[in-house]
Amino acid sequence: MRTITTTTDLAAFCEAAKAQPYVTIDTEFLRERTYWSKLCLIQMALPGKSGDAVLVDPIEGEDMSLEPLYDLFRHDKTVKVFHAARQDLEIFFVEGNVFPQPLFDTQIAAMVCGFGEQVGYETLVRKIAKENLDKTSRFTDWSRRPLTDAQKEYALADVTHLRVIYEWLAAQLAKNGRAHWVAEELSVLTDPATYTTTPEEAWLRIKTRTTSGRFLAVVKELARFREDYAQKHNVPRSRVMKDDALLELASTRPTSAEELGRSRLLMREGRKPEIADGILAAVKAGLATRPEDMPKVADEREQIQVNPALADLLRVLLKAKSESLGVAPKLIASASDLDAIAAGGRDVEALSGWRKEAFGDDALRLCRGEIALSAKGNEVRVIRL
Repeated sequence: MRTITTTTDLAAFCEAAKAQPYVTIDTEFLRERTYWSKLCLIQMALPGKSGDAVLVDPIEGEDMSLEPLYDLFRHDKTVKVFHAARQDLEIFFVEGNVFPQPLFDTQIAAMVCGFGEQVGYETLVRKIAKENLDKTSRFTDWSRRPLTDAQKEYALADVTHLRVIYEWLAAQLAKNGRAHWVAEELSVLTDPATYTTTPEEAWLRIKTRTTSGRFLAVVKELARFREDYAQKHNVPRSRVMKDDALLELASTRPTSAEELGRSRLLMREGRKPEIADGILAAVKAGLATRPEDMPKVADEREQIQVNPALADLLRVLLKAKSESLGVAPKLIASASDLDAIAAGGRDVEALSGWRKEAFGDDALRLCRGEIALSAKGNEVRVIRL
């Protein structure tokens, strides 16, 4: 097992990778104690059962530059293959401001090839590579050194089996003509907006049933402070305050350190002067928000007038389509998508891109009365009228 710890060795491997049609890549990282992921290890493998596979160790090689890797990411003749790439891509975007191009995500490809929603790597190894993974090192603290041989072998398995999986899925996509489906899904992964949470919009991530404008104004200011503090100090949001504590504070609205001290849910970390002062300032700003500037949460389900019979027919159509295509229904359309279509909505994800081709076109025909659904045994058929 070869471990790379110098810029020179990394550059040599990346140059070799540029001559190959693809390279498989994975990372190990920690995020429990930080806002941003701490990159601990990079695994890469070249094509072929005996192809070169290496570990790149940015901890042992603390002076190593990752620029050769980023240069490989920009090399458009070599496909960069990941499994469930979102968190890996976030690391490289934050640290290097770069996305791998071209990109292939085997989890997404497997979803459109009939393996269900968010299929795990272990499942694909077992079903496609016909191998079993040794899971004894799965809970490793990847920031600790030295790594054992067992830990290194476990890490390398994440990219060596990936070669077989990639080649099989790429062949399937060539057969079923769904490569553009995958490309469309990957465009979301390479959009910087996917990885950017602005403090001003952080409140939208918080689930609350209360729609009071004043309450939401305080929630917004508290969430803005928490996000800004967490990003600047590189600590998890929960270390500043958890969602339940934030909602409690938005309800009790403390205006002094004494009142803040009565909070039941705010942890000790959140009572430190720097955070406590920020919380009180956020509450004050929320209470001072003008009525016209208060945030509003639109409950789309209450606003739209759903035709329940049509919504049920759309669910039957979706089930029939998903079964015939071998694709998980939730990947094609959500329940809220179906309700929106049944209410006359057309600005719906299920009616655009590959989803329109797979389901949306017939969904619109069903709404217009141009097709009907017929059952024969366990099969549902689409009949043109």
